[in-house]
Amino acid sequence: MAWRCALLGLVLLLAACSRERVRDEVPPSGPGPDGAPTGLVDVSGIPEPVPRAEPRARYGNHSPYSVLGHSYRVLESADGYRERGIASWYGTKFHGKLTSSREPYDMLAFTAAHKTLPLPSYARVTNLDSGQRLIVRVNDRGPFHANRIIDLSYAAAIRLGIAARGTGRVEVEAIDPGHAGGNGATRPQTATPHPLYVQAGSFASRDNARRLRERLDEGGFDDLFLDRVLARGELFHRVRIGPLDSVEAADALIERLARIGIRAVSTQVE
Repeated sequence: MAWRCALLGLVLLLAACSRERVRDEVPPSGPGPDGAPTGLVDVSGIPEPVPRAEPRARYGNHSPYSVLGHSYRVLESADGYRERGIASWYGTKFHGKLTSSREPYDMLAFTAAHKTLPLPSYARVTNLDSGQRLIVRVNDRGPFHANRIIDLSYAAAIRLGIAARGTGRVEVEAIDPGHAGGNGATRPQTATPHPLYVQAGSFASRDNARRLRERLDEGGFDDLFLDRVLARGELFHRVRIGPLDSVEAADALIERLARIGIRAVSTQVE
């Protein structure tokens, strides 16, 4: 019996040392570009967050707040939030630094940054191109980029299969801790295409939307169209461009719009 206990202790010690070696490969954050840790990172043993009711963080929930000249309003509740768009990830440059909620950022945990979800909250992120999904705990603000809806931790990006490319088409759905609906197990892969659209503007007035469309048409922009959407009980007229075949094409289009003074609202995945 004693030898079994000793063997179990040795196994646990080796496992702990192995995990520490992975973490030792993460350099301390500092100046310079963001990136991935050196060496291979095995995320198979990282526990997935279990959604639970938590009080709002003391920090990071001030609303409205401004970053880089743009204002954002934190949602009163995460209930019902669901959006498709582009995910990115952040890594070594921020590892160990404080998040907006004043928790240290751990790139080897399944967390995420979001511009408007309450901190903390939980969300299920689905890779729309592969069907892989994962529950993350949202404890930070960002990404402050017109073409991104969520910034994943490096570990989450690996698990969802978007770390190598840097971005991915995703669906983000807030989770009610009382009705989490199971874990983030991988779904069957799907070949369903998910085209991208850049929304150049959204207006309550159809005339304003038509004027923007005409301006873009005169400026040489192609694949323009108007549509209507009901949001928060109000009807909005959207000017969108697409479909586009890649995230890079959407980024280039947003930069082109910025050069003529138009800040694109978002890139949407359908």
